[in-house]
Amino acid sequence: MKLPAQIQVLERGWLSSNNIVLHEAAGAVLIDSGYAAHAALTLSLVAHALRGKPLLRLINTHCHSDHMGGNAALARAHGCRISVPEGEAAAIAAWDEDAMMLAYTGQSAERFSYSDTMAAGDALLLGGIEWQALAAPGHDPNALMFYAPGERILITGDALWENGFGLIFPELFGQEGFAAARSTLETIARLEVDCVIPGHGAPFGDVGRALAGAFQRLDAYERDPAKLARHALKVMLSFSLMIMGSIAEDELEAFLAGVPIYAEVNRRFLRLPEAQLREYLVQDLERAQALARRDGRLFPLG
Repeated sequence: MKLPAQIQVLERGWLSSNNIVLHEAAGAVLIDSGYAAHAALTLSLVAHALRGKPLLRLINTHCHSDHMGGNAALARAHGCRISVPEGEAAAIAAWDEDAMMLAYTGQSAERFSYSDTMAAGDALLLGGIEWQALAAPGHDPNALMFYAPGERILITGDALWENGFGLIFPELFGQEGFAAARSTLETIARLEVDCVIPGHGAPFGDVGRALAGAFQRLDAYERDPAKLARHALKVMLSFSLMIMGSIAEDELEAFLAGVPIYAEVNRRFLRLPEAQLREYLVQDLERAQALARRDGRLFPLG
C-alpha cells in the first residue's frame, strides 16, 4: 500500500506488534512498541527510522504485552511522552498484572509510567495528519483505533487484520465480547477506508474482503464458543514458544500447569483431561505447521 510519506510502518511479526512511525518536522510519534523480549530490536528499528530526530510521543492502541512491552525501554532511551487508552490507565498505574493478563497468560512486560490518556472521540494531530480516536472493544475492552478521514487510513491495532482479528479475550473469561467485537467491525464498515494499518501483518486495502472474513469468523465463534477456546489456547502456546524458542516435550505438562489461562479455558469450554489437552494442542499446531518436534523438543515455526 502507498502511504503518505510521513507514515512509516515497521512490520514485525506475531510476537511483537507493528510499530507505526508518524514523522513530524520536530520529531516523530510512535504507535505501539512490541514485546519486551524484542525491546532491543525495537530500539534499533525505531532509532533507524528516526534518523537522529527525537521521539516525541509513544501511543498504545491497547496495553497487551505485544503492544506495550517496549514502552519502558523507549521511554528510557528517548524520554518520550507515553499515551495510553483511558480504560487502561488504572491497571498501568497500579501495575496490576492480573488486569493486564501478564502472569495469567505466561507473558511479561517491564513496568512503565504513562504521561496522559486518550479516549474515544479525541482528536489527535500526528504526523501532520488529523486523526480521530475510535472505540475498538472486543479483543480488548479498552482498545482504540485511529482514523484519518482526510487520508482514509485506519490504524486498527488488533481489531481487524487482513485475515482475522485478535482473540476475543473477554469471552474466554466469562464476560461479553462477541457483541463488542461485532460493534467494532460494524464501525469499521461504516468508515471510508482505503488503507488499514493493522497491529500485525502488512497494511492492506481490500477492507471489504477483510471485513467479510472477520464477520464470518465471528459468526462461527458465536455459534460455537469452544472454537474460540481451542483457537485461543493454540495461539497462546505458539506465542509462548516464540518467547522461549523451544521447550522439552516432557516439560510441557509443568509449563501449562503454571500458566492459568490453559486450565481456566479448558475448564470453562473444553473439559479435556490434561494429557489429552496437551496432545491436542501439540498435534494441531504440528498439523498447521506452526510447531515442529525435534529430539524431544517443541519448536515454533513460521
